[in-house]
Amino acid sequence: MSGLRVLVGVKRVIDYAVKIRVKPDKSGVVTDGVKHSMNPFDEIAVEEAVRMKEKKLASEIVAVSCGPTQCQETLRTAMAMGVDRAIHVEVDPKTYETLQPIHVAKLLSKIAQEEKVDIIFTGKQAIDDDSNQTGQMTASLLDWPQATFASKIEKNNGNLKVTREIDGGLENIQIKLPAVLTADLRLNEPRYATLPNIMKAKKKPLAKKKPEDYGLDLTPRHTVVSVEDPPVREAGSKVESVEELMEKLKSSGLIA
Repeated sequence: MSGLRVLVGVKRVIDYAVKIRVKPDKSGVVTDGVKHSMNPFDEIAVEEAVRMKEKKLASEIVAVSCGPTQCQETLRTAMAMGVDRAIHVEVDPKTYETLQPIHVAKLLSKIAQEEKVDIIFTGKQAIDDDSNQTGQMTASLLDWPQATFASKIEKNNGNLKVTREIDGGLENIQIKLPAVLTADLRLNEPRYATLPNIMKAKKKPLAKKKPEDYGLDLTPRHTVVSVEDPPVREAGSKVESVEELMEKLKSSGLIA
């Protein structure tokens, strides 16, 4: 199992601490002048890939990001964490607004074949669109085994034993390589990039590509009709007794 090649997908998203604002025309959310960072689940995927390299399981880690020029900052962060090199597939901001998981999955599958990788690693979902589709679609396009929502990964006789987070608790599965993995929250706690590593990352190779280089058609498969703020929650009210509570519930039709 030594010498695995790992491809990690990283997405630049609005920072999790930012309060999201909907555009006045309801076509999307405001991104101009808003702090962005690496998708937290992708950060966990990067950390796990780096740990694999530290354990001598992986020989090389390549990060890929698809989007506008600013995605290079996200890739530099990944390299500062320990990724060896990066590929930026540049997409203009207008096209990027309608970029969908199927496009990214096709991109990852093409690069995985070109780079002859053994593992594709992504976060389980991105915190901006919450699609939770890219990893699964990539596995389907390549016809590779998949282990999604991974909270623990161990080597096991040339295979991987993966603990998955599921609705009912945890599930243990064993998969053969090559495979697609997606990281869940409890898989690890990502490291902070140190200043020396941030400086080293500036010298690591970052290849610039275009969708056409991979024969990608970025025509959107669906259209966003409208983006709306969630409805404002009505204020609650206090009651003095159980009897009053029951009366209010009956009068509002919540109980018979």
